[in-house]
Amino acid sequence: MTNLILFVNAFLSYLLCFVFIVALVIVACVIGVKWRKSKDAKAAAEAQTDAAGGSTTA
Repeated sequence: MTNLILFVNAFLSYLLCFVFIVALVIVACVIGVKWRKSKDAKAAAEAQTDAAGGSTTA
């Protein structure tokens, strides 16, 4: 019985660690997608301004 309790304790520890790592990966992906969309929107706005002749910088 003691071995079963030790096994369950270790299993739950690793499961909790795995869930924590998966949550961090999901948060990182969501942040990355938001940053990328923001960068693409800024680039599109800048390209549109350049096409309209608003900016002459290189």
